[in-house]
Amino acid sequence: MATIGDRTWGEMLDYLRSKFPHLSRSWFDSLVPTDFQHGVIRICCADVTQHKYLSEQCQSAFSEAAQVATGRLVTVGFVPVNNNPITETRLSFELEEGQLALNKNYTFDNFVSGPCNRLPHAAGLAVAERPGQVYNPLFIHGDVGLGKTHLVQAICHQMYAQGLKHVLYISCETFTNHFIEAIERGCLHRFRDRYRHVDALVIDDVQFLAARERSREEFFHTFNALYQSQRQIILTADESPAGIPSLEERLVSRFNWGLVAIIERPCLETRMAIVRKKAKLNCVDLPEDVVHFIAAHAESNIREIEGALTRVQAFSQQFGGEICLDMAREALGSHVGTTSKSVTIQDIFQAATEHYGVRPTDLQSKRRNRSIAFPRQVCMYLARELTRLSLEEIGGYFGGRDHTTVLHAIRTIKDQRQQDELLNQNIGELMRLLLKKGEV
Repeated sequence: MATIGDRTWGEMLDYLRSKFPHLSRSWFDSLVPTDFQHGVIRICCADVTQHKYLSEQCQSAFSEAAQVATGRLVTVGFVPVNNNPITETRLSFELEEGQLALNKNYTFDNFVSGPCNRLPHAAGLAVAERPGQVYNPLFIHGDVGLGKTHLVQAICHQMYAQGLKHVLYISCETFTNHFIEAIERGCLHRFRDRYRHVDALVIDDVQFLAARERSREEFFHTFNALYQSQRQIILTADESPAGIPSLEERLVSRFNWGLVAIIERPCLETRMAIVRKKAKLNCVDLPEDVVHFIAAHAESNIREIEGALTRVQAFSQQFGGEICLDMAREALGSHVGTTSKSVTIQDIFQAATEHYGVRPTDLQSKRRNRSIAFPRQVCMYLARELTRLSLEEIGGYFGGRDHTTVLHAIRTIKDQRQQDELLNQNIGELMRLLLKKGEV
């Protein structure tokens, strides 16, 4: 059984004492590295008390010291002397076959194809038929709410239905959380066994890897292992590989090895088809003029279409009567409107400063108190809805914030609009005023 040498162990202890003197204890000299396998150095301690201290306070410090001393991406695990064998508990990333967390409605049958998404849709069908053989990796990007998640989950459903049992669909955040869990529990080998032996790996919102160095490094090696084994890799992001800020060139290059396809905002005809499809799934009977009304005014993304349809349906259930154009107009009110793109970021700044009583410099500052942070988030949301600025460009107007901060702000306001009717009305009024000004 492999272990580390005395010299390496000595370097680890020296590093710990110089870098983490507040954690170091005299009894560290009595610790013994027992074995080194699967990227984990196991360290034997005297008793349960030492084990508790090391596990709860020193895990990351020892792992950092081990990485510096060995020059490798390793971690450590602590074991008390005469520790009885412990039955390994299943970790969160170790699911049984068939435990695929997919939305049952996100299938190809329910996906509406149009000019905006024809290429990624066709590529998704091809990948589902021949995973690992065409378009590997398949990288799908586009704005929030345009159907990326629906499409990749449809691919997963299709692959699974065709007998591909080891399909893993996760978000980038879940990948990172699983990796951290594996490190903290000294089970990195089990994490790698899980992720590097799937038939297909599908990761949503992969752009968030750019800001997480250790997770990014682990994903790089996971990607290589899967690609060399001809296992299918499918990724989604809000930007193209080259457009993701701070993403390493080696990952940008690999993401471009297969097919990079964009999902764009749907045209009117596609939006009408989406309205019809969503209405059918919800068992809602919509006249064609109502279909056109919703599609013509909910221009931003599919989630806006879903929200508009939900409001019309709820209005009909609350007040009774068949859905008609007048009812749809009354139900939606200011919640939809023609999204004129002549609105400028300066217009949004002016509207926010007047409405919330803040200064433009406040919105661009680093201040995080709610009286400033909330108007700033609203401005970012309005900029995304009413202009054609990219996430990165929007962030530049707000003190150089990165695209992930902007994306978080947009999602926060979207969620709050759904939960807070008064806020929803206030933002709807702001949008109406801005759009009216943009038409002048």
